[in-house]
Amino acid sequence: NYVSVNRDICHGKPCFKGTRIMVASVLELLEAGQTSQEIIEGYPQLTPQHVKAALHFAAQAVDSGKFIPAA
Repeated sequence: NYVSVNRDICHGKPCFKGTRIMVASVLELLEAGQTSQEIIEGYPQLTPQHVKAALHFAAQAVDSGKFIPAA
């Protein structure tokens, strides 16, 4: 419910609905060690549910095999 993919927004990359904040950006911040609270402070239009939705989106991508393995 939080993520949308629209080819006319952010080149079709998954974003949070009503924003141009890409899911990958939040995942990269988590990977870098930022907390959910720090991410929300940097992107005040997001909520803790958005961060959870990013993690859920990533889990679904891995589960469905729709991901690009790191080289």
